[in-house]
Amino acid sequence: MKVLVTGATGFIGRALVPDLIKAGHDVIAAVRAPDAIVEGATICMVGDLGPDTDWTNAIDGVDAIIHLAARVHVMNEADTDPLVENRRINTDGTAKLARDAVAGGVKRFVFLSTIKVNGEATAPGNVFSADDTPNPQDPYAISKLEAEHALL
Repeated sequence: MKVLVTGATGFIGRALVPDLIKAGHDVIAAVRAPDAIVEGATICMVGDLGPDTDWTNAIDGVDAIIHLAARVHVMNEADTDPLVENRRINTDGTAKLARDAVAGGVKRFVFLSTIKVNGEATAPGNVFSADDTPNPQDPYAISKLEAEHALL
């Protein structure tokens, strides 16, 4: 299977890509920087992951997309309203990739959200469950929950 992975150089992507390759999949790593190296994968430079990204070439012939990339862990935030930029990448960019995937005939789309959509913590002895009401507390978590809703 030909699989496009966004976030291939990130925390999860660095572990996932080698496993996909080992399983015999043809991996396309969508990257922002032209100097990104993803061993064994074909590099596809897409640049910014916002809603204006043209995914046409990246998804050509792709069977599945695993969307791991996100705007996260921004240190020394310069934006006066971080939610705006988080939404641009994490919500609007994700929705655009999904629309382009449908238009391009991609059969599977896997989106990685975050546990943070449930909140920052549970009461002692409790765990998060699928039935919990979402309670995102920061711009990142809010934008990821909005992306989940955009994909429904």
